[in-house]
Amino acid sequence: MMTQDSTPIIELKDVRVTYNARTGSIFKPNKVNAIAGIDLALMPKETIGIVGESGCGKSTTANVMCGLLAPSSGEVLFKGKSVTKRTAADRRRIGRVVSVVFQDPATALNARMAVRDQLLDPLLVHKIGTKESREARVKDLIAMVGLPDSALDALPGQLSGGQRQRVAIARALSISPDAIIADEPTSALDVSVRAQILNLLSDLKEELGLSMVFISHDIQTVRYVSDRIVVMNAGKIVESGEAQALLANPRDAYTKKLLGAAPSLLHPPQQV
Repeated sequence: MMTQDSTPIIELKDVRVTYNARTGSIFKPNKVNAIAGIDLALMPKETIGIVGESGCGKSTTANVMCGLLAPSSGEVLFKGKSVTKRTAADRRRIGRVVSVVFQDPATALNARMAVRDQLLDPLLVHKIGTKESREARVKDLIAMVGLPDSALDALPGQLSGGQRQRVAIARALSISPDAIIADEPTSALDVSVRAQILNLLSDLKEELGLSMVFISHDIQTVRYVSDRIVVMNAGKIVESGEAQALLANPRDAYTKKLLGAAPSLLHPPQQV
């Protein structure tokens, strides 16, 4: 029998996602396999980095993992319970277990809502706490991501890109999820801000005991936050393993190609 710590938070078993292509006939369109049968498990307090070029299936995998997309076949489990054919109750439960940080905070946040209201909204939707406890939670969240209380009264357009992404991270943390799925969370930011957001995510993971799925096309960026790296190509996992070991000795030719083509814009911390 699995203990709580040995039960994956999210598990995919032979998951496939197939779309109809625009080619072929009306009655027999050609099929596109966005995910072509993958097995993947996210364990408690683990960070998995999923890396690959655009169109490899990594964002589709993320959407299946967070419940935004149902697979065409295969099985999805949340904390050991199958939610492949999910009910409304399952969707609410998934929303409490997993939060998402999207690529572009400018579009992920409501431009007409003050930051305070954006952080309160998930608490109200899930009916968490009293009015007083929700207000206290919002202040804790904004401090947790390194922003002053004055940011609570700002609109997203009054904040910088890095500040908006911090707000998006705070909102993802508002309901105390077990896991965060971060889909290219630094790619829309200036180079100078990327390291700050990566460091923030790493610190929050350690402080809160979070699990995390970090999606990126840049294998060199993924290495800084991941315990395990999964390399995807054409909808399949071509290689996976412990982060440092995989990067030091990649076996698959595609992994070697990614490492050679993506010199990092971030530098490893200097040893003191």
